Amino acid sequence: MPSPIRALPPPATTPPVRSARSVLPLLCLAGLTAVLVLPAAGPAAAAAQGWTAAPAGAGRPAFYAEGAAGTVVEDTLSVVNRGGRPVTVRLAATGLRVTFADRGLRVPARTRADVPFTVRVPAGAAPGDRSGAVVVRDAGGRSRSVPVRLRVGGPALSALTVEHLAVHGDRITYDLVNRGTTVLVPRLAVHAQGVFGTLLDRAPRTLPLDLPPGRRLRLSEPWPDRPALDAVRIRLTVTAAGGARDAAGTSARFVPRGAVAAAGGAVAALAALIVVRQRARRTPDGGAVSEDPRSETEPAEVVT
Repeated sequence: MPSPIRALPPPATTPPVRSARSVLPLLCLAGLTAVLVLPAAGPAAAAAQGWTAAPAGAGRPAFYAEGAAGTVVEDTLSVVNRGGRPVTVRLAATGLRVTFADRGLRVPARTRADVPFTVRVPAGAAPGDRSGAVVVRDAGGRSRSVPVRLRVGGPALSALTVEHLAVHGDRITYDLVNRGTTVLVPRLAVHAQGVFGTLLDRAPRTLPLDLPPGRRLRLSEPWPDRPALDAVRIRLTVTAAGGARDAAGTSARFVPRGAVAAAGGAVAALAALIVVRQRARRTPDGGAVSEDPRSETEPAEVVT
């Protein structure tokens, strides 16, 4: 026999962190834990308003939770049906381990349903920020997604590395890796030194990105005025709040395409000359002939 529908007091703005033992009895209740009837609306207005999903309690655009590794935190989702017909929805989660009191529920017209859920923080989770979402989908395929922000307690560590630095065409490419437990906003400085002086000296600037813990990003730095002929040493320095810092260097040689073609032609001509001289050293019957030793020291003249 299904449990009776009963009204619950409005949840606190910031739900308390509960242990796994205190939350389990809550999840053993019937799936639909709160249904509140909303004021009636006109048929046209009710049909237009449809249904929405949001954290229980006013003024929260997302779920926010914090707990140490191995704990369980609790919150409540509100599904509001302002339409004139009942709606059936299914609940799911992405990115985090979320357990709902009920994954499927039917919300009558002009009614709000509150569904408790828990988020389990993995036992071996490193301190830092995690993110996910609660997804609500109806039978017609329409869905609403509510972000979940989870902060795992523990000491904050800011650390990053610069890896795989290289030059490709008119760009400097590199990887940034967040090796710490906090979200980083990196600052980048670029320096390039050629044979005859400094080619690049870009002061530190903030990159337009957030680098979450454990994340690797492949990035590039434009270099449209790179030299046509030079031997260059390149150095990238990256810093972030909390003392994070790393630097990487590489070298590159720039040679004009025409010079490469000329060098290739000279090599081919030299190879041809060697073949001709080897043939000249042999008699028609296959025997070898002697040459004046002085001829070996005379430079070969190649006409191009």
